[in-house]
Amino acid sequence: MTRAVLVMNNRAGTLAGRPELPGQIEDALRESGFDLHIIAEDAASDMEGRLDAAIAAARSLPAALVIVGGGDGTVRGAAGRLAGTGIALGILPLGTLNILARDLGMPLDPLEAAQALAGAEARRIDIGEVNGEIFTCQAVLGLPNRFARLRQANRRTPGIAARMRTILGTLRAFGRPPLSLNLVWSERAGGPTIRRHVRARALSVVNNPYEEALGSFFHRPRLDSGVLAVHRPKRFGLFWSLVMLAAMGLGLWRRTEEVDHFLTPALTIESSRPSLRVSTDGEIQMLTPPLRFHIQPRALRVLSLAPVTEADVAAQSETQPA
Repeated sequence: MTRAVLVMNNRAGTLAGRPELPGQIEDALRESGFDLHIIAEDAASDMEGRLDAAIAAARSLPAALVIVGGGDGTVRGAAGRLAGTGIALGILPLGTLNILARDLGMPLDPLEAAQALAGAEARRIDIGEVNGEIFTCQAVLGLPNRFARLRQANRRTPGIAARMRTILGTLRAFGRPPLSLNLVWSERAGGPTIRRHVRARALSVVNNPYEEALGSFFHRPRLDSGVLAVHRPKRFGLFWSLVMLAAMGLGLWRRTEEVDHFLTPALTIESSRPSLRVSTDGEIQMLTPPLRFHIQPRALRVLSLAPVTEADVAAQSETQPA
């Protein structure tokens, strides 16, 4: 049997109203061949503490695997703690988007994912970092963060008043001036420096590029290419967003002139503001400029069901001793 430490975010959306699900997940993992050490909800007062307890348990057992149940924010917290340790991360998708789990080919049903983990293979993937904050998927600046704060502030308040506050706050947000930023990057490590001043209502920095293909929405076919993909929409509004979603569904979104794109191993964002609101995998924090983004190549071991490509094989062979 494979020894593993299991920790779940009991506040994750998928568990809401389903008190029987954690026990079912544990049973499914055991039936799949895992010898579980479970971090209980009362092991710490918050999820960060339970993640710390899970890593400590994995080191002491020893266990080569920590299985984490939660959304993108919980997975981000686990990834930051596991990067560079050699301990693998197994993901049980319990959130709303579950972006990394999707890219790893994991079933989005938590019980199916628990059963599938036994057949997954460990592989190394990149993680992104900005000013010490890691992200497995993307970091976002600008209006999307304001919308997320509005939604978070009002989603637990029922009634039309909360909805009206969200709508009015959104309309006011569109009236705010765009961010004034200096972007500094190179197209390759050691290459010539490029500097550009931009005004941006939104900007995203993605850990490995999204795929451009028919029916592909925010999917990354590779997670170890060692580059960041930077996207800056020249406009940002409701109608523009609908048009871009249609373009993504048709596999044409990178061809539009409405969005600036470039790839880089590292990016610096300068601003005259004392702080910038940055969302890393959905977790919002205030960071002090300059924002320094870079990739940690193949720093995290994860369990994956995604098909192994020729590029994966080549990258793996580069790390093997002669």
